[in-house]
Amino acid sequence: MQRQSDSFTNVVPSHDDVALIAFTSGTTGPPKATLHFHRDVLAISDTYPAETLRSVPDDIFAGSAPLGFTYGLGSLLTFPMRRGCSTVLLEQANPEIMLQTVQNFGVTTLLIGPTMYRAMAPHTARFDLSTLHTCCSAGEHLPIAVYDEWLRRTGIRILDFMGSTEMLHAFIGVPRDDIRPGSTGTALPGYQVMVVDEAMKPLPPGAVGRLAVRGPIGCRYLNDPERQKSYVVNGWNLTGDAFHADAGGFFWYHSRTDDMIVSAGYNISGQEIEEVLLEHDSVGECAVVGIADAARGQIVKAFVVLRDGQKAGDELSRALQDHVKQSIAPYKYPRAIEFVAELPKTQTGKVNRAALRARG
Repeated sequence: MQRQSDSFTNVVPSHDDVALIAFTSGTTGPPKATLHFHRDVLAISDTYPAETLRSVPDDIFAGSAPLGFTYGLGSLLTFPMRRGCSTVLLEQANPEIMLQTVQNFGVTTLLIGPTMYRAMAPHTARFDLSTLHTCCSAGEHLPIAVYDEWLRRTGIRILDFMGSTEMLHAFIGVPRDDIRPGSTGTALPGYQVMVVDEAMKPLPPGAVGRLAVRGPIGCRYLNDPERQKSYVVNGWNLTGDAFHADAGGFFWYHSRTDDMIVSAGYNISGQEIEEVLLEHDSVGECAVVGIADAARGQIVKAFVVLRDGQKAGDELSRALQDHVKQSIAPYKYPRAIEFVAELPKTQTGKVNRAALRARG
C-alpha cells in the first residue's frame, strides 16, 4: 500500500453509459447477455417500489432470487436502497428458511416466485408472520390455486407482476387497489403495453397474441444483431409471451409463445392445464409441455410432483386426466403423465421447460 499513489480521480459516468451486463436465466435456450445503462437502474427503482409496493423506510425486504439475476438485483438491492429500506440476504432459500427469516427479522415485503409460495403455504401456521404485509410474485405465471391457498392461510393477497432481463425488471404489475386473480396486471407508469399479431397490428380485447412493450428501458443484446432484430420491432420489445388484454387494460397470460402446444390443429396453452392440475388435491407441482408425436404433431404431456402421501400409478393418471377433461375442453387433457420427484429448475427457480421437452 505504501508504494501506491494516494491520489484518486473519480469517474463520472453518463446516464447512458453501460452500468451492467445481465444474463437471462436460460429457460428458453442458452443465456443471453443484455446491456443496461445507469439510468435504467434508476428507472426500475422509481416505478414498481413506489407505485405498487409503496415501500417506506421501515420496510424489510426478503426474497429467493440471486443478486446475479435482475429479479434479485432489483427486488433485494436497488428497490430497498432507493426507498431507504432494509433487506435480508440469504445464502440459500427453501420454504422453511424463508418462513423462519420472516419471523426472525420481521420481514414486511416478500418478492419470490409462485413455486415458493405453494411450497411455503402448508407450513405458515408454525411461524409468526405478523409483520408481513406485502407479497409479490414474478418469474413465472401465478396460478389462481396458489393465490387462493396463500390468501386462505395468511390473509395476504399476492401481487403478481411481470418483467424480463431484457427490460431489466418489471413493466406490468397488479395494482394494489384492484387485484384481479389470474391477471398479471396493468402497464406500470412510464410503460406502454399492447397485444399484437404477427404483423405488429394491435389485437382487440380478448384476442391472444404477442406481448409488446416500450418505455424508459429497452432491450440491448450484447453482440447479437439477429436476436436484437427479432426482439425489438418498430421500437417495441417483443417479450416472447402470449397474452390477451381485457377491455379494462388488464393483461392475462397464456404461455410463452414458443411453449404453445399445437396438437391435431388445436392451439393449447400448457399454463391453462397446469392451473387445473394444481387444483387437484394430489398435485404438489406440475409442468405441461408439448411432446413430438407422429400422428398429432404434438401431444400434451404433464410432469407431476405429488404431495406427500400420494401414490403414483395408472389410477391416479386417469383421475388427473378426467379432472382436466371435466374442467376444460376435453381435447386439452394430457395424453401422457409422468410422475417425477422434482421438476428441473433454472438458477432463478423457474421450471426449465426446455429440459422437459428434451426429456420427451
